[in-house]
Amino acid sequence: MNKPYLLSAYLHYFLPWNVFRLNRLFSFKIVSSVAANSFLVSDLSDEDAITDLGSGPLTFPIALWMAFPELHSIKLEFRCVDKSAAILEAGYKLFRVLSNGESTWKIKTIHDSIDAPVRGRSAKLTTAINVFNEVFTVNQNNLVQSAEKAAALLCKLGSDNGTILAAEPGNPQGGIFISALRTALLKKGKIPIVPCPHVELCPLPGIGPLPGKSPLPGTARGTKAKWCHFAFDTETAPMTLHKLSAAAGIPKERATFSFLLASGAELKRNHFKTALPSLQIRIVSDTFSVPFEKSGIGCYGCSERGMVLITGNHTQSNELSSGKLLNLPLPKNEQRDPKTGALVVPLKSYRF
Repeated sequence: MNKPYLLSAYLHYFLPWNVFRLNRLFSFKIVSSVAANSFLVSDLSDEDAITDLGSGPLTFPIALWMAFPELHSIKLEFRCVDKSAAILEAGYKLFRVLSNGESTWKIKTIHDSIDAPVRGRSAKLTTAINVFNEVFTVNQNNLVQSAEKAAALLCKLGSDNGTILAAEPGNPQGGIFISALRTALLKKGKIPIVPCPHVELCPLPGIGPLPGKSPLPGTARGTKAKWCHFAFDTETAPMTLHKLSAAAGIPKERATFSFLLASGAELKRNHFKTALPSLQIRIVSDTFSVPFEKSGIGCYGCSERGMVLITGNHTQSNELSSGKLLNLPLPKNEQRDPKTGALVVPLKSYRF
């Protein structure tokens, strides 16, 4: 990023799209009526510190400033760490323009590697956006080691009751890493808040069982492992950004990512629970035709019972969007998807 033409390309193309992805992420629901943004806003107060690893052109502070005007008056301290001094400087100048140079936020840029010491009080929020895919090579052989190393770094930088936000590209490698990071953070007392609707083992780890290990309970069967990621259309992105993307020959019709928001705060684990016999489910796929349901559609979801197949009719297709959180009654008679082994949960009695 120290080369001017690469820096210019990043600022004009990748930065706006990354901000767009983060704003979609902020809208995720923790429970039926509480979004991730509510948790982030309520969890931050005057004099809190935020450490942003691999900050680049201050992508996360910029996205936070644009998404939450209610945070503008709060005195936050950002420690933005990146190995490129040029991109940090460019991001700082851009943030100054966005805030008219009058922000109460203190922005400290740190030109160093992500594992460099960060001076000052422990962070209330530690973020790593599109960072670890550039640091770790994720495969079945080094998966646990890489995730545990990342979890140790993130926890070291934050306070015991602090929050961690990690996001990676929505490809298999990104999904595999986020799933493994979730497991490693749980061992350190960090409870997943979003997108996970439970604290059980991840049923969408993106890989088969490790050598000598049995498949995880509730994990999808099949020859192709499924990974947790979310995809959205980009219709709401600015038209100028679409035109720029088209001119560059890399139009964006979909935005994808894998992510995890976890916290060590005094959170009640039963905030995941629903009234029995119901099941809280996060939709993790697009809709598709279901062969064993006449004129029916379905989508996959994640729950404390493992991966589930939600079935419905075509009139409900617009409501079954990736990332949506549903609270569905468990079926009286258990049925399994013959393709994946996932529990089948019908939408018949659900009102949107």
